[in-house]
Amino acid sequence: MEIKEYKVLGVMSGTSLDGVDIALVHFTKSTDWDFKILKAETIGYDNSWKEKLGTALNLSPIELMELDDEYTNYLGDIISKFVRNNRIEELDAICSHGHTIKHEPENGLTLQIGNLPHLAELVDELVICDFRVQDVGLGGQGAPLVPIGDELLFAAYTYCVNLGGFANISTNKEGVRIAYDICAVNTVLNYYSEKLGKEYDDGGTIARSGKFNPELYKLLEGLPFYKLNSPKSLGIEWVNNSVLPILKDFEEDIPALLNTYCQHIASEIAKNIKDYPEVEVLFTGGGVFNTFLMELLQHKTTAKLTIPSSEIINFKEAVIFGFLGVLKLREEINVLSSVTGAENDHCAGIVYEP
Repeated sequence: MEIKEYKVLGVMSGTSLDGVDIALVHFTKSTDWDFKILKAETIGYDNSWKEKLGTALNLSPIELMELDDEYTNYLGDIISKFVRNNRIEELDAICSHGHTIKHEPENGLTLQIGNLPHLAELVDELVICDFRVQDVGLGGQGAPLVPIGDELLFAAYTYCVNLGGFANISTNKEGVRIAYDICAVNTVLNYYSEKLGKEYDDGGTIARSGKFNPELYKLLEGLPFYKLNSPKSLGIEWVNNSVLPILKDFEEDIPALLNTYCQHIASEIAKNIKDYPEVEVLFTGGGVFNTFLMELLQHKTTAKLTIPSSEIINFKEAVIFGFLGVLKLREEINVLSSVTGAENDHCAGIVYEP
């Protein structure tokens, strides 16, 4: 059987505002797909970019266009430096997610900045980007998109759970891949850590020191989103409009708030995992480094919780957006309607030539 090989950059920026993840990945297709991360780096956002991206929801349409242009230039700069510093040659494509500013699929709207055509000129490579818009146009949630990678690259696991700005889960149910967002994670935990002068709660130390608040826990459990059936997805708008108003009344004791919110995250995730020892769950994303949260999760399920190498933890989503680009190059399905609720499976992404 003929073996196909692809060398691409996967570029991902998440809602937790940690920075831009860039991964140089070698994909191989024989009978099955395989991959190897050759180089990977996270370029952290400085305070200026955190402020710009964190407040972009409030911008006027003209200001958003200006930010989109500025952010595209920023991405072009850091991608070019990554390629230059690592002496990368003969790329098949750069596959970029951009940064989500608005995600309102119920209104037919999703916006990721940094996906303008001139990105291809800036990096002087073929660029594949803007993966979510087509799905929303087909009536889908536009998210999550990672499950095609879970299906074809990480099929050994019963569940794949990512703990980023939001927790999302992916599994194969009766031969069909399903996936959906569960709850907010680092969008909330980092928000309150920053109120204490910390960029994040390292290892969950602050949360561990707090006292569980049953009143807050009960209020969080009552959020209507949790009663919805999949497909369903979350955006920062939901955090601002539904979660923070509840937490605001408990801000006088942030360690207790963080403790209770971690208990809430663990409970919501455990509700979505079959509680059997033979079930294996792959955990990735920055939330995996919150030791307190992971301990809570293990207490709530008998399933085997697998934590992979730090390379996979940190760069799995960048790898899979690289994979989405490879599938686009091959004109193969890279978005599953069973996951997003779109009218049909489809091949998403816009291709720009330099």
